[in-house]
Amino acid sequence: MAAMDRHAWDDRYGDDDLLWRAEPNQFLVAEASALTPGRALDLACGEGRNAVWLAGLGWQAVGVDFSAVALGKARRLAAGRGVEVEWVEADLLEWRPPEAAFDLVIAFYLQLPADQRRLVNRRAASAVAPGGTLLVVGHALANLAGGYGGPRDLTVLYGPGDIAGDVGGVSGLRVEKAEEVRRTVTTDAGEVDAIDVLVRAVRA
Repeated sequence: MAAMDRHAWDDRYGDDDLLWRAEPNQFLVAEASALTPGRALDLACGEGRNAVWLAGLGWQAVGVDFSAVALGKARRLAAGRGVEVEWVEADLLEWRPPEAAFDLVIAFYLQLPADQRRLVNRRAASAVAPGGTLLVVGHALANLAGGYGGPRDLTVLYGPGDIAGDVGGVSGLRVEKAEEVRRTVTTDAGEVDAIDVLVRAVRA
């Protein structure tokens, strides 16, 4: 999900091939592999690669996105992997997840202006069940000058402290990690680094 309307994203997802890789995000794998499967919520899930991976590990996964085209591809990916995921077509600015209902909530590469981002992140944090985990990963402001790719719009970029501030006031939630991380991207010219933000929080 980005700072464009759903029709623009439908167009972007329009090709038969996946826009992104079918493999899960590397930071999700690193942070969630050791977690005990329960209920998982993937916000702005796109083509569903992360939700499908979680379902393959035994999570009861729910993926939410406002692009019907992306969700169609997500359904095909899930079917091809032989897993079940509940897919919800909804705009995250309007849709609100049930509170304290998920053992893992992820929001990866959600591109929104600060006030809208804060709203979605606080709702995401409130959806985390006691003992559960929140993971937020996105394009860092530092990537604009020091990294590869990503959006060039300053209004949808941020630092670790911004995300920690978004979710830090949610009752019972403790931020365990808020940092910049590097993600290797393979290009025709060789490997380069993108700079992302990773925030992990847990709820008591």
